[in-house]
Amino acid sequence: MWSLPNLLTLSRIVAVPLLVGLLWWPGWPTGYGIAFGLYCLMGITDYFDGYLARANGAVSRLGIFLDPIADKIMVAAVVLILVSTRDIAGFDVIAALVILLREIAVSGLREYLAPLQVSVPVSRLAKWKTTLQLVALGGLILAGALPAAEWIGVVGRVSLWGAAALTLLTGWDYLRVGLKHMD
Repeated sequence: MWSLPNLLTLSRIVAVPLLVGLLWWPGWPTGYGIAFGLYCLMGITDYFDGYLARANGAVSRLGIFLDPIADKIMVAAVVLILVSTRDIAGFDVIAALVILLREIAVSGLREYLAPLQVSVPVSRLAKWKTTLQLVALGGLILAGALPAAEWIGVVGRVSLWGAAALTLLTGWDYLRVGLKHMD
């Protein structure tokens, strides 16, 4: 239960309030810089918790349960704080909302299908969605750390819209699978 992969997953959950706290003040580039480093560290632990669990045969029910929750908590918290600080503003809020709504809907769908013993595997497209989403949020955080490098914010916003588009596609794929098992 208290294996290294599970501890890495738990560390991501515990780090979320610190990440949000660092992003709380939009005019504080140092805070955004530290937040970007923490965000990258959280991404690295996300990779290594799964890798170590599989490599060491330490895949656990707790890890299977916590890993997607840790990812969703981090994404939701970062999206919400960046909207709050207006780092995501205007029409870009729609892309952020699409991402949040899909995360909630897919979680609910997985919860509904679990007692039916129907698994919804993560598709390759969904992995690309996650990658683009993480790049987008990381770019938007880094843009707050380096306000003079406007291109970073542009990359973050374009990636956010790309992630939102992939979010709609993958969300539809999951919904189609789920609808086959509903009355």
